[in-house]
Amino acid sequence: MRATAPARRPAGLIAGSVLVALVLASCTGSPGGAGSPGGAEPSEPSAGGLASNPRIIASDLDAPWSLAFHGETPLISERDTARILTFDANGAARELAVIEGVAPRGEGGLLGIAVHDDGYLYAYFTADDENRIERFELRGRSELSGLGTPETILDGIPAAGNHNGGRIAFGPDGMLYATAGDAGSPGSAQDPDSLAGKILRVTPSGEIPSDNPFPGSPVYSLGHRNPQGLAWDDDGTLYSSEFGQNTWDELNTIEAGGNYGWPDVEGIAGVSGFIDPVQQWAPADASPSGIAVLGDHLYIANLRGERLRSVPLADPSTSTELVVGEYGRLRDAVAAPDGSLWVLTNNTDGRGEPGPEDDRLLAFGEHP
Repeated sequence: MRATAPARRPAGLIAGSVLVALVLASCTGSPGGAGSPGGAEPSEPSAGGLASNPRIIASDLDAPWSLAFHGETPLISERDTARILTFDANGAARELAVIEGVAPRGEGGLLGIAVHDDGYLYAYFTADDENRIERFELRGRSELSGLGTPETILDGIPAAGNHNGGRIAFGPDGMLYATAGDAGSPGSAQDPDSLAGKILRVTPSGEIPSDNPFPGSPVYSLGHRNPQGLAWDDDGTLYSSEFGQNTWDELNTIEAGGNYGWPDVEGIAGVSGFIDPVQQWAPADASPSGIAVLGDHLYIANLRGERLRSVPLADPSTSTELVVGEYGRLRDAVAAPDGSLWVLTNNTDGRGEPGPEDDRLLAFGEHP
């Protein structure tokens, strides 16, 4: 680990503070278009199944990117500082570690994190000439005290100033899934021999599963521009959010070996050989990032669109918009152990307009 981290504001936890009730702007969309912009008529507070008065769990975060839980202990990655943050027994945010080898640039840096049941933290990050996934033993019992020696799980993922993907998550099959962007080379998304523009799947130790769709390859699906979110419903269906280019952002259901069309198609195209998204939105209203399944809804954190989108799993071609413009850019959404939805804002990443407490971690109260 690096001995020092870049200078930054101290992150703090605000225990039990409650915001005023939110105005929830909602609009039911269709597969062919986006919902209404901010300023829509307020919906009922229960829209999407979430309580309307989130708590501020943490504030003054620096370009946070991903959130994961070790038991009931939250862990947060910061893209540019390469820090892993956790919270001490008194509820104060503290630095658990700084990941060595991270080379932040543009959209790259320390990106997705995930925790495995055997006590390892997995981290996807941009290094000098690649993206790679490493894992670290989580040290400490009653309270986490640090990370062990890094072990490379998957390397050689193409990197660039943008389109790095970066989300990682363990599926119900116990395998590690990772999103990889096209790294600014659109044609690589259609090349099965390239790891760019793909969703990847490996074992927890980095081996290639024998039932992967392309023998000897970590590639699980292809034809992606910059996939950002991974989540499974109770039936085992894998959903992924994806940044489009100029026309459509997407919500996809991912099939082993499926081809999702980029760069030949964007959005719902009806072209043979490519799998269409179940829902699409104009990038100005979306830029969908982290996603989470909670109860019977899928929740999508949106960056440019500055909204939380609620998708009913019974009809994933529709959605409801929540907290439009209330908290700025939203980077990640995670189902917390207590049944609430935790959401990371992302206004300090160079593209937002930070408020006095940004960036923040919000908890939308218990799901009914």
